[in-house]
Amino acid sequence: MRPDLIRVVLIDDHAIVRAGLKAILATARDIMVVGEGGNGREALSLAERLDPHVVVMDLSMPEMDGLAATRELVKANSSRPVVSGTPQTRRVLMLTMHSEDEHLVALLEAGAGGYLLKTVADRELVDAVRTVAAGDIYVQPSAARALARGLARKEEHADDRSKFERLTEREQVVLKLFAEGYTAPEIGERLSISPKTVDTYKQRINEKLHITHRTDYVKLALRLGLLSSDD
Repeated sequence: MRPDLIRVVLIDDHAIVRAGLKAILATARDIMVVGEGGNGREALSLAERLDPHVVVMDLSMPEMDGLAATRELVKANSSRPVVSGTPQTRRVLMLTMHSEDEHLVALLEAGAGGYLLKTVADRELVDAVRTVAAGDIYVQPSAARALARGLARKEEHADDRSKFERLTEREQVVLKLFAEGYTAPEIGERLSISPKTVDTYKQRINEKLHITHRTDYVKLALRLGLLSSDD
């Protein structure tokens, strides 16, 4: 095998998708697919056995999804050797049908080297693999805008998160239950404490967060992702 070849492992739970991706990569003389798998656990096993430069991986898969597998691969990179001052890392290029901001932010924070929508893989996959293999981040222009929005929202809620983390663990639970619509007696029953003690927790929460109404609880819980908008 030529030393300059970019070794790639393909991970997707649909064999027909892997076949299509393999055909696309076969058009590049500097890229070779060395293995295929159908879930995150297989990605970890193949990466350890075949030592690819890039793992091209689907986000949504059974057993272990792409996000969890990415975290494990990045964690494993920390114990890999350094050659000529350069860490020998296995990079991840994530393929997905999702364009939502939260997916992109989470993947890049987990250590993925790039993010590519499957709808444009036929045109951009080769360039994306080369970019990620070279140690750079590959993000499509549309995804870059989504990333900016997602990071802006994260920064916007950083103060909320900081305040929430100042609460004790029990106060956090009480806040969430109030936001879900439970009354003090109901919360007391769930937590095996008296309604009066619940009210004491609520007073402490109000003082620490400078909130008073249940609507404030709901809004804060939604911003922090403690509730879905349907709750």
